[in-house]
Parts: sequence; structure tokens; C-alpha cells
Amino acid sequence: MADGKKLSSLDASFLYLETPEMPMHVGSMAIFRLPDDYKGDFFEDFKAMIVSRLHIAPILKARLEKAPLDIDHPSWVEDDQFDIDRHIFRASLPQPRDRATLERIVGWAHAKLLNRARPLWEFYVFEGMKDNEVGLYSKMHHAAIDGGAGAALTSMIYDISPIPRKIEPPAAGSKPGQEPRDIAANLLDSYQQLFSQSLDASAAKKLQLPRTGKSDIGSILFDNAMYQIESAVRFAGNIPTVLKSVSDVLAKVADPRSRESLVSMVSPPTMLNKSISSERSFAGVSIPLSRAKALAKKAGGKLNDVVLALASGVVRRYLLQYGTLPAKSLTAAVPISLREEGNTEANNQVFGMICAIATNVDDPKARLEAIIAQSTKSKEMSHPLRALMPQVSNISMLGAPIMVQILALLYSRSNLSDVLPPAANITVSNVPGPRQTLYAAGAELLHIFPVSISTHGQALNITVQSYRDQLDFGFIVGANIIPYVQVMCDMLPEEFAALEAAYAPPASDIKVAAE
Repeated sequence: MADGKKLSSLDASFLYLETPEMPMHVGSMAIFRLPDDYKGDFFEDFKAMIVSRLHIAPILKARLEKAPLDIDHPSWVEDDQFDIDRHIFRASLPQPRDRATLERIVGWAHAKLLNRARPLWEFYVFEGMKDNEVGLYSKMHHAAIDGGAGAALTSMIYDISPIPRKIEPPAAGSKPGQEPRDIAANLLDSYQQLFSQSLDASAAKKLQLPRTGKSDIGSILFDNAMYQIESAVRFAGNIPTVLKSVSDVLAKVADPRSRESLVSMVSPPTMLNKSISSERSFAGVSIPLSRAKALAKKAGGKLNDVVLALASGVVRRYLLQYGTLPAKSLTAAVPISLREEGNTEANNQVFGMICAIATNVDDPKARLEAIIAQSTKSKEMSHPLRALMPQVSNISMLGAPIMVQILALLYSRSNLSDVLPPAANITVSNVPGPRQTLYAAGAELLHIFPVSISTHGQALNITVQSYRDQLDFGFIVGANIIPYVQVMCDMLPEEFAALEAAYAPPASDIKVAAE
């Protein structure tokens, strides 16, 4: 068996929770503009560029290798039959070949599961669009990537000038697998190191016992035993941090003011919180980043508060049209990155918070102010959990994978999300992106609309990525809940205009200033 890197519990969970109705891949719809004098074949140029840079992101050539009987998490191993033509496709865009048509096709393609026999990513290139534009739809399984790692992959794919930079080819040779005697020697060295130094968080974090990296039963049992020893040592080294976090959580819960915040995080049932089908509807829209930041500054909040306010206003308008807006405020699940600056590992380092988004407030200004207050409280409530997440996010137990998959399938087939209260009503995520203009194979990147995940009970996902001086919003939803999400997407510029008008100075002040 080939040596491999075992998935963390968090990464593997995205595999176990996946069903035909609930694919667990994330992606984007990028729009490029070719130079007026472009004479080449963009598809072939783009594919050749990716091939030349595959060694920068080894995850792109890694496939899954399952453990026997699913008794443990699968591993990433290099695909010795890797074929780039199974991952980058020249796609057809029917007339009128505009962005609306592209969005419909992206929604359709995003509902299709990735083939787990191959590396879990695909690119589709759509040429021949109006105004010399080219569309690129990409998707990659969430088991391999989160928003932070996605930004790192962006730096691999894109350049900061129309002329692609030269990338040094990979060094020849590969690291040989360890022999049993080497593993035994390393194990003895690790134990000697463990017992010869003081046990603190720093030392515990550095402890690494040897692994076989293989997928036979004996190797899996050995590797799992090594992992359990590492986990126990790391947990022991972090006991002071864990105890402080637990104490902080209990103090928050006991505080009467925090109880009010907890009540606000309870989500009312809505039409958006039902079981979803295996079809998706997608749409994208952009607003100016500088104006959104200026609005946040005027309101005394953050950019993310403005994003939440826009999502709140859009959902409020949509539910009002159908007469189904609850009296209680809706909530949003907001992912929070745990990734340290400079960490570009292709894995998931994230947790989340629940925030009330003031959909019960009619006035746009008052709604944003309420969201700023609620998000501050939610951050305070979730802050003690931040230190706990690294301790609990990689819990591993033999036999758990098959059990989790059975439970996920049962939840999906039983339509329990139609009757259980939702954990949150919608998902809203804000991913920071580059401010400078980017290029791929000589084409200028105009937009990069995120395409994220819809789940049972949370049909609507609104993910935002900043690029240059714009915020690109991607709306993805189960098509059985909202067949044409473009209707909701079109409301966002109107909500943004309403927010800007709410914070604009009175006309009398403008007149006095002019005089």
C-alpha cells in the first residue's frame, strides 16, 4: 500500500456527512476577460499552466484511500494514475452565452458529486462568452480545503501580471517509505524525548510519534494507537488552557446578560429550513468594497456586520413577499477561521458562531446597529470555545466513520430537518481576497463568485469574497426551496442602496456644506 496522510476528524466529517442530496464540495465561478489581441487557445493554455504548477499544491494529485471496513479515517495518497484530462474540461455554454446562463449551469454542475476514485477537484472552462469573457467553474471537496487554504490555492493558480510567472519544476526523487526497524527506532526516540522533558503545551504540541502511513489492518491499529498516545499527551499538556476555557464558558452561561444572548441565538423555523433536493440554484452579484467599508465605519462596526445586514435585508424582503417572515429574528451561522497567519496547509481549520441578524427590524439603520450589537455578543460567547476547538476537532475513534455515515444517511432520508428546530436559518461567510488585479494564462480576472454548500435544514448559503474594490456575493440554495435564487440576488443592490441612504447626511447638512 502507498504511504499516505490520514485525514483529520474535521476534514473526514465532510466525507461522512455527504449524501446525493448534500454534496460537500466548495467552489467558485470566476469571470475572465481575454486581451483583445489574444490569438491562443485559452483552455489549452490554462490547462498547461495548471500542469506546470501541480507540485505547488500536492493535494491536487492526492486521492482517497479508505481504511478496511471504514474502521478509521481515510488517507490522502498520491494518485499514480493521475490524468489532468479527468479534472479540467472544456465546457459548452448555450446561447445567449451570458452570465445568467453560466450561473444556471454552475448551479446544475454544483449538485453533482465528485468521483472519490480520483483527486477530489474539477475545473470547467466556458469560452465564447460576450465581451471576450471566459467563465471558469471550479469545485473541490471540503475535506481537502477551507476558505483559508482556498486563498493559498488562489496564489498558485493566479499571477499578478498578464505574463505567467515561471515556476521551478519539482525536485527529482521522492522520500522512501520507512522500514519497520526505522519506525521502531523513531518510536523509541520519541518516548525518550517524551520522558526527558517537562510536560507543557509547547512540548506536547511538538510530540510526533512515528506512523506507518499504510492502510492494512495492522498498520491502522498501530497508527491509531500512536495517535491516541499523542492526543492524550497533548490534552494533558493543554489541561490549564482547557480548564480556563471551560470556566469561561460556564461563567458566560451563568451571566444573566449572556442568557439573553443565548435566547437570541435560538432560530425560528422558516421555509428555508427544510430538507433539500439534489438540485441547486446559483446566482452572483457584486457591490463596491470601499463603499461597504465606509458604511461599516459610519455604523461603528466591521465589514462582516455590513455583509450580515445585507443578507438579513435580502432574506427579510424575500420572506415578506411570501408572508412567511417570523416575528422572531432569524439567525446566521458564521464560520470563523482558526488558521494562523502564513498557514497554507490544505485542510480545515475553522469553527463557527450563531448570530441573530435582526430580520424583525424594519429600519435598515436600526437593523445594522442591532446586528453590530448581536455579533459582538456572539463573538464574546464563542470566544472561550476558540481555544477548545483544536482539542476536540480531531477526536478519533475506531469504527466511528461507518457509524457517522449511517447516521448522516438516516438523517437525510428521514427528512428530520423538516421537523427539528434549525441550528441556524442561513449560512453567511466572508472570505478575504486579494486587492490587486490577478491573471490566469494571460486573461484578466474580473470576478470570483464563491459557490458553497447547501445543507438539510439550512438551504441558503451566502458566501462573499473580496477582490480588488468589490465584494462578490455567491448565493447557492436547494432548488426545491428557491427554484430561481436570482430573484433574491437581485434584491441585494437595493438593500445596499437603502443602507447607504440610511447613513447619508441630511439634505440640509449637504446644502450648508455647499454654501
